[in-house]
Amino acid sequence: MALFQKRPEVGHGITFTTYGMNKTLLFVGLGNVGAQYDGTRHNIGFDCLDEFARKNDFAPWVNKTDLKCQISQATLGETRVFLCKPTTFMNLSGEAVQAIAHFYKIQPDKIIVVHDEIDIDFGQIRLRQGGSSAGHNGIKSVTKHLGENYGRIRIGIGPKHPEQIDSADFVLGKFSSEEAESLPKLRREVAAALSELAYGAPLTHETRNFL
Repeated sequence: MALFQKRPEVGHGITFTTYGMNKTLLFVGLGNVGAQYDGTRHNIGFDCLDEFARKNDFAPWVNKTDLKCQISQATLGETRVFLCKPTTFMNLSGEAVQAIAHFYKIQPDKIIVVHDEIDIDFGQIRLRQGGSSAGHNGIKSVTKHLGENYGRIRIGIGPKHPEQIDSADFVLGKFSSEEAESLPKLRREVAAALSELAYGAPLTHETRNFL
């Protein structure tokens, strides 16, 4: 083990002790592949995983066609962390998550999925273990392949505006100019939450505000 370890970036002044020899975690960001989806609300899971990878010096992303995803990995403290961005479309995300979990023998309770949530207001992220899909097609797919016992970091992108817009059109749209100014804060908060989990903090049911 290295004599010195990089100190994790955490949120809310949280301090904790690293523990758990040889623990393995899988962090999954949900989104749609293709330049036309870059910067959309539905791709915020991809964006936050990219931020976490950058801040923690992960290996470059590798496209694994057999696992239907892009992956990266690093060791943080004493935890081996895999990152996964499915290269399927959103509604088939579970195929990639199941494939990488099976290949590396990672149980669902060691998997955290980062995704957008239209029923949560922009400015909040919510952490929890298990739960329903709340209509999110990516989460429906992951649950179909893994069951419900995996962790989620749910990123608020609501409420819809205008109210009459179709939900599919809203999530595939870009953030407003005002929201875009706050996206660096959002990405930092999610990256901090992932760092806490990687370095041994338990996943608790909580809401965090970053605005």
